[in-house]
Amino acid sequence: MLRKLLGLLSGFNVAFWCTYIFSTYELLPGKNHITGKPYTQRIERENLNLRNRLKRLNRKTLGYSKSAEMHDKVIGTFIEREHYIQ
Repeated sequence: MLRKLLGLLSGFNVAFWCTYIFSTYELLPGKNHITGKPYTQRIERENLNLRNRLKRLNRKTLGYSKSAEMHDKVIGTFIEREHYIQ
């Protein structure tokens, strides 16, 4: 399964891999493979933040906005915060 995924990702320029210490991940290139919980926790945190910020776009969440005006405001705020205010 990992070999198949690596085959699909071969066209992309992956700088490094962050994984837990698990024997299956020994297939990954050694110099680009970073193991340990602190690295993966940070990545998972970023994924969670992104998911929470965009939950208004998903109809099955409690934070869903019904009006188009609210959608525009939320998306505008998200883009402004992520790309222009750092």
